[in-house]
Amino acid sequence: MKANDVEKLEVRLLLEAIHEQYGYDFRDYAFSTMKRRIVKRMEGEDLPTITSLLERVLRDPQVMERLLMDFSITTSAMFRDPGFFRVFRQKVVPAMRTYPFLRIWHAGCSCGEEVYSLAILLKEENLYERSRIYATDFNEALLEKAKKGIFPLGKMKTYTQNYIGAGGKGNFSDYYNTKYDGVRFQPGLAKNIVFAQHNLVTDGSFNEFNVILCRNVMIYFNRELQNRVHGLLYESLMHLGFLGLGEKENLLFSPHESAYGSVDDKERLFRKVR
Repeated sequence: MKANDVEKLEVRLLLEAIHEQYGYDFRDYAFSTMKRRIVKRMEGEDLPTITSLLERVLRDPQVMERLLMDFSITTSAMFRDPGFFRVFRQKVVPAMRTYPFLRIWHAGCSCGEEVYSLAILLKEENLYERSRIYATDFNEALLEKAKKGIFPLGKMKTYTQNYIGAGGKGNFSDYYNTKYDGVRFQPGLAKNIVFAQHNLVTDGSFNEFNVILCRNVMIYFNRELQNRVHGLLYESLMHLGFLGLGEKENLLFSPHESAYGSVDDKERLFRKVR
C-alpha cells in the first residue's frame, strides 16, 4: 500500500473513531481540510503519526476537545465581506419590512461576530424588535464565546472599516464598551438572539425561516454532504425566503439549484422561488 493510501486510511479510521466515541461526524468533510487540521493537532500534541493521535483522542477527552477546536470554522469577523452586508441592506431588507415577524437562521455562527453584525444591521433598519435570530454551531465552546459577545480590542479598527463598508448608519463604537484589552457588545444586541447547538451534518430542520445565512461553511464539505445540507436549508426556508452563502459557495449543480432565483450573483444571495 502506498504512503498516501495509508494516510487516507488513517484519516478515515480516526474520523470513524471520533464518530463512534464522541458522536461528531466529520466523515464527509473534504479530505484535504481534515488532513491539514489533523496534522496541526499532531504537531500540537507532538505525535508522529495519525494513528498515534487516534489512540490519544480515544483515551483523552481533552485531546479530543483540542482537535474539535481545530476542526471548527473559527475564521470570521464583524461585517465580514462588507459588500455582502451592503447588498443585504439594499436588496433583502425592503422585503423583510413586509413581514410582521422575522425568523433568521445563522448556521455555523462560530464565535458570533457575524451574528452581532446582523443584529446591528437589523437595529439600524428598525427591524430588530420583530426579529428572532437563531445562531447555531456544532461546537459548544464557540457558542459560549458567542453568547458573551466579547471580542479583542485590537480587531476593532478593522471591524470599524468593515462596518463602514457595509453601509453602517452610525458610529460603530456606540455598540460596544471597552474593558482592558477587549470589548463587550451591548447586551441588548443579544436580546433576540437564540444561541443553540446544531450540527448541519447530523441534525434536521427545526423551524421555518425568512432568511438563512450559511456562509463559508460548506466549502469544507465534500459534494455529497454539500447536497445534503442544501436539502436541509431548502426544507428550512420559507417560500420567497432569502439564502446567503459564502463568496466561494454556490447553488450550481446542487439538487435545488432551480428552486432559487439570484438576488445578487457576486454576493451569493438567492431567493427561494419554488
